[in-house]
Amino acid sequence: GQDEGALGPTGLREKDLVLDVARRVGRRLTAAGIRVVLTRRDDRFLALEERTAVANDAHADLFLSIHANASTSHSPRGIETYFASLESSDEESRRVAERENTALGARSPSSDPSDPVAAILGDLIETEHLQESSEFAKLAEGGLSKVADERSRGVKQAPFVVLMGVRMPATLVEIGFVTHPDEEGLLRKDRQKERIAEALTAAVVDFGKRYDARRGVKPSPRS
Repeated sequence: GQDEGALGPTGLREKDLVLDVARRVGRRLTAAGIRVVLTRRDDRFLALEERTAVANDAHADLFLSIHANASTSHSPRGIETYFASLESSDEESRRVAERENTALGARSPSSDPSDPVAAILGDLIETEHLQESSEFAKLAEGGLSKVADERSRGVKQAPFVVLMGVRMPATLVEIGFVTHPDEEGLLRKDRQKERIAEALTAAVVDFGKRYDARRGVKPSPRS
């Protein structure tokens, strides 16, 4: 919709790139027998509450938010994965979360215990989901780092409100910097988008097997 997200030097728009990748991931996961619910299938804007409602209403087992990164400098490149925390891993992580939260019309919660938003969101992330979110983030990072030729910027934590609003393990991935000229060119290629989708699919399938094993559940279609 009206929020184009990050914009590359030659015009690659984050909203187009990540929708394309999300569709590819969805097709691969469906083929693997996993039930997939996309928050959007076309070029339209969804507010924060709509995104979290889709996931919560589906009683999903995992929430994956796919993004492309940006910087005021053309130097930064590589992939990052995040899971929720009221405290950011570093100043750059805080800025990334602030940018994404602003785009969704949400304000970043503070770590002040008197902040009611922080109190509510803190209750949501202080659960078993936090450990599982960290587990999936590491699986996704491991797969994506191979796609990015080891240009991994690591697994980090930041106050992404969209991750805090869902009642399930949740991870946000930044699949590359569209503001880096070479990376923008790579992200335009179907082969690279397929490699990213393949890595994310493998991470979801691996997480699903572990998730079932911990609960003593036999494999079955899931979201």
